Amino acid sequence: MEKITAIRGFKDILPEDSDTFWKVETIARNIFKSFGFREIRVPIMEKTELFQRSIGETTDIVEKEMYTFSDRGNDNLTLRPEATASIIRAYIEHNMYAAEQITKLFTIGPMFRRERPQKGRFRQFNQIDVEMFGEDKPQSDAEVIFMLMYFLNSAGLNNLELEINSLGCGKCRPKFSPAVIDFLLKTGKGSLCPDCERRINTNPLRVFDCKVETCASIIANAPKIIDFLCPECEEHFSQVKSFLNDLSISFSINTRMVRGLDYYTKTAFEVKSTVLGAQNAVAGGGRYNGLVSFLGGPEVPGIGFAVGCERLIACLPDENSNAFKTDIFIAALGKQAQKKAFGLTNELRRAGVIAEMDYSDKSLKAQLKKADKLNSSFACIFGDKEIEEKQAVLRNMHTKEQQTIPVDELPKSLIKILKER
Repeated sequence: MEKITAIRGFKDILPEDSDTFWKVETIARNIFKSFGFREIRVPIMEKTELFQRSIGETTDIVEKEMYTFSDRGNDNLTLRPEATASIIRAYIEHNMYAAEQITKLFTIGPMFRRERPQKGRFRQFNQIDVEMFGEDKPQSDAEVIFMLMYFLNSAGLNNLELEINSLGCGKCRPKFSPAVIDFLLKTGKGSLCPDCERRINTNPLRVFDCKVETCASIIANAPKIIDFLCPECEEHFSQVKSFLNDLSISFSINTRMVRGLDYYTKTAFEVKSTVLGAQNAVAGGGRYNGLVSFLGGPEVPGIGFAVGCERLIACLPDENSNAFKTDIFIAALGKQAQKKAFGLTNELRRAGVIAEMDYSDKSLKAQLKKADKLNSSFACIFGDKEIEEKQAVLRNMHTKEQQTIPVDELPKSLIKILKER
């Protein structure tokens, strides 16, 4: 019978990798909570309309990448391609804005997009998503960016490049869009990819996000949104840059960056790594002041970012840090010793120690070989004879040094030794 394999673009996270995911997620939770963010868990499936309205009908995500279907009740549903819309839906639905002026939330979990699988990018992928509602000051932009960079550095990423831009607001866009359309009609008409040709009159900003090389070369000479900023947006962006400098955060201004979603306004940012090649963005985000009201909530400003977990982990140095490690292996010889070892192993586990033993009554040599395979730091060795003599041996598996420990004091002594090392 032919074996069943995983769907293309859907990847199993094996035990040797899941430990790294857990470490990264733990670092994220600890850092975000220190900044006042709380965790929220939202469904992986939403009504399709939510993403169509929030992300934008003419984005690549909505047009090409969403996993959308009708269920038995003929409801149109979509596996979430990103988390911001879901968090805002929950924020509105549960009236969270009424409980506090500023709400800081984050979530960690799987997203789904049907795009071409490549290094660090899959059709089911995991994201760390952060959102702040209720604050429109430039300090909050700098705070969120600072927290992102602090997290990425703490997770082990180096040589990162932070790019920022301002996308203006409802006052700036009406002046900028006609200038872009005029430029594209004069310079790029007939040379752009089919998608960009179609978007000239529907959503010209999307052309800036096109990855086709010919489009990128044409748009390199297009008008820049930063030259069309209204005084308010210009001042906001100036202060964001000033606060980032105060925090010693290095950045460059990328006037071509628009981000891949329609809802961004004012500050936008991306963090890139040279490890990933052409598709080198590890994280990105920005401000979206009109999105909450657009989705049926009050006029509440927002800003956030998302980090691709697979992309982040692909950038980490390969130091064989994923190898499974055991604190102690209990090597027991004989029926009485095996019984004693079983209780001891589980008592140690209850104290938070990673402990293992072998139930098959193998030779001491075979058991110590298994301890090595499990990368055990110590081995506690005793047999029926040692139990009678009330003495067990603790061996350091790295230095091979040994010491004797009274059998009656084993749990307490082992826990103390393992906790203090």
